[in-house]
Amino acid sequence: MTVNEQALKLHEEWNGKIETTSKCKIASREDLALAYTPGVAEPCKVIAKDKEAAYKYTIKSNTIAVVSDGSAVLGLGNIGPYAAMPVMEGKAVLFKEFGGVNAVPICLDTQDTEEIIRTVAAIAPGFGGINLEDISAPRCFEIETRLKEMLDIPVFHDDQHGTAIVVLAGIINALKVTGKNKEECQVVVNGAGSAGVAITKLLLTYGFRNVTMCDKSGILSKGSEGLNWMQESMMDVTNLTHKTGTLADALKGADIFVGVSAPNIVTADMVASMNHDAILFAMANPVPEIMPDVAKAAGARVVGTGRSDFPNQVNNVVAFPGIFKGALEGRAKQITEKMKLAAANAIAGLVADNELSDVNILPEAFDPRVADVVSRAVMDNIED
Repeated sequence: MTVNEQALKLHEEWNGKIETTSKCKIASREDLALAYTPGVAEPCKVIAKDKEAAYKYTIKSNTIAVVSDGSAVLGLGNIGPYAAMPVMEGKAVLFKEFGGVNAVPICLDTQDTEEIIRTVAAIAPGFGGINLEDISAPRCFEIETRLKEMLDIPVFHDDQHGTAIVVLAGIINALKVTGKNKEECQVVVNGAGSAGVAITKLLLTYGFRNVTMCDKSGILSKGSEGLNWMQESMMDVTNLTHKTGTLADALKGADIFVGVSAPNIVTADMVASMNHDAILFAMANPVPEIMPDVAKAAGARVVGTGRSDFPNQVNNVVAFPGIFKGALEGRAKQITEKMKLAAANAIAGLVADNELSDVNILPEAFDPRVADVVSRAVMDNIED
């Protein structure tokens, strides 16, 4: 039986990967009177006077919604809300298993930006945070921005920021391994969707100065055809030398490549044209932009992928459970750039300097320290 066949069989047996369980026992009339009517009226009256009391008397304090419209699911594309449900259930499992955070999968049968915003805002009272998932760009940018402005709970698009945080954590340690300096590094980010834009933004916030974005048309610059409004805004802070050409042209003399794009689009010759001790994060799944052995043979020093069967897996699970754990426990109203940088540094710090190597730059997803270390970093950087 193949992995795919086994996964399908198990999903049928599970009949859904999560379930609702009760914290309170209902074994007598007295139990019923306390948990439901008439006793339940008391917390209702308290919350009616002060909605903040919902954090004390309901699951709001440790429960988030995982919201998707099914428009950009994994590598499957726009498969819709029904087909997206197994992924959202899986995300809910990861929140619980790795961060102790309750998560409810919510798949919306609409891809209208305004309707999604209205719907998420309407269900927000029941949740302590909103994790947006697998919503296509550029709509995802507006949805997140507008919801952050409207709501007083954290709104976080993991495809953007979770990916960016883990990439930055890996690059922080890769710089230590190679001895490269962030201010001097030439960085190429291939893929200008939600993840590519967020990675670029966070790298710039961290202090990288020279970042060039590419997509299937090649190097992006001011005046490039077909840019959406977010990509156009990124041209004000990237490719400051106004390079043009192909991905191969962009990689000549580059120090770092970050791929969130398509399989097998980086060749050995492209890697060989990069600077000495190049760093490559080839994260297309399941087939990366270049296989690690090919990149290494061409001269790359550090190679990361999104796969678990190679060293240096860039896995969002080391970020998002701890981020929401910290945001919920600290009652953060937003997840800020400062908190993202703190999370990235905390993740990087879990690999001790004496353990760092070209094949060990990120902690494992199952490292029991991760969620607590990340949540503490987030809580320590919550702003009033």
